Amino acid sequence: MIPDLGKYAVPVLTAYGASIALLAGLVALSLWRGARVRRMLREVEQRQGRIDG
Repeated sequence: MIPDLGKYAVPVLTAYGASIALLAGLVALSLWRGARVRRMLREVEQRQGRIDG
C-alpha cells in the first residue's frame, strides 16, 4: 500500500525520517527535562520539610 514515489522517493523518505527523528528527540527532551524538574522540586521540598509520599 506504499505509493510509487518515483524520482522523489529519496527526498520524501528523507523528510519522513528527519521528521520522525525530530519528534522522537522532542519527546526524549521533554521526558528528560520533566524528570530533572521533578528531581529539583523534590529536593526543594525536602529542604523545606515538605516530604510527601
